[in-house]
Amino acid sequence: MKKKTVSREESLRSFIEALDEIERTKGIKKADVLDAVKAALVAAYKKDNRSNQNVSVDIDGTTGEIEMYAHRTVSDSPEDDITQISLEEAKGFKPDASVGDDIEFRLDPTEFGRVATQNAKQYILQQIKESERQIVYDTYSAKKDELVVGTVQRTDRNNIYVSLGRSEGIMNISNQIPGEQYYQGMRLRVYLSDVKRTNKGSQIYVSRSHPMLIKRLMEIDIPEIADGSVEIKAIAREAGSRTKVAVWSSNEDVDPIGACVGQKGVRIQGVLNEIGTERIDIIQYSDDPVVFISNAISPAQVFEVMIDEEEHVATVIVDESQLSLAIGKDGQNVRLAARLTGWKIDIKTPEQYAAIGESSSEDAVDGADETFAGTEDPADEGLGADGTDAGVPNDKEENAD
Repeated sequence: MKKKTVSREESLRSFIEALDEIERTKGIKKADVLDAVKAALVAAYKKDNRSNQNVSVDIDGTTGEIEMYAHRTVSDSPEDDITQISLEEAKGFKPDASVGDDIEFRLDPTEFGRVATQNAKQYILQQIKESERQIVYDTYSAKKDELVVGTVQRTDRNNIYVSLGRSEGIMNISNQIPGEQYYQGMRLRVYLSDVKRTNKGSQIYVSRSHPMLIKRLMEIDIPEIADGSVEIKAIAREAGSRTKVAVWSSNEDVDPIGACVGQKGVRIQGVLNEIGTERIDIIQYSDDPVVFISNAISPAQVFEVMIDEEEHVATVIVDESQLSLAIGKDGQNVRLAARLTGWKIDIKTPEQYAAIGESSSEDAVDGADETFAGTEDPADEGLGADGTDAGVPNDKEENAD
């Protein structure tokens, strides 16, 4: 069978069409691909000719016409005949040549050998791949610390892989909500916590357990937070179980807790629906650490708060009937309050405090055997706040502490 020949015009047209297709499907600018082709042709020519000659390439982005030039600098006493040319010889090509001028010599790119052509092709493909990686990195770096919607693509023993469109995000076991079930094809909102460069491209990390997931969800569902009239001052979270959020407003006419909760909890319900059985306590922030800590211990009623500025320890006095509520199941309430406020919190009854005197801040909480510090959870770094617990439970879980 006779092999079909392709004319030069058809070849150039196909070349330009391929550039347009790359730009349309991969998002890589045509100019960037042309730059990669130019660099590839220069590298291939030098390698094919084993030369350090100065070479440039021009490509017409409309017609695909390629022009290559070798450059030699005019010199009084040339040290080589590859990069330099004598003034006398230069005048044969350019009558008005002078020392220091650049003399161009047209080259024929079609004279490349097979190996050089293959090398150029590999270089171009590699540059296109690098451009794709850069686009992915730039796209998702811009979305870092934001919510993105993805689809569970696959799972393994510890990791969930979430399709984000152009790329895939990894959600390891520590970033999953305990007890939450994930299945292929499941659509969910995730917090984009980090984007890192690797030899194989960008690695994107997403989370469902990060405290900032709660903040971003509240920004979506609560208009006052979105427009800035209510500010989230701090979040302390134990994903899948309970979260405390401290809120504040500079506008005296705005009730920050009421704005977040809404009538019968309707405003916070969108967030609760997203995170399953987790409970959210909305708390009033205060600059006064005594008020702040007292609010954070809620729903327990606090009798008195005494703070030690030097040790950054707060001793909270509660009635015997409020002790278990203040500490919470397995110490959760006081632990979250400590993380929220950034203070070490020691809870005592009046009798316990009277018994141990002024040294009580060094002792353990009865029934908890420790003073809870506000720096236990690395995920809560950068989020410190104050507040009055509004006791807003998820409607799928009874309010029981």
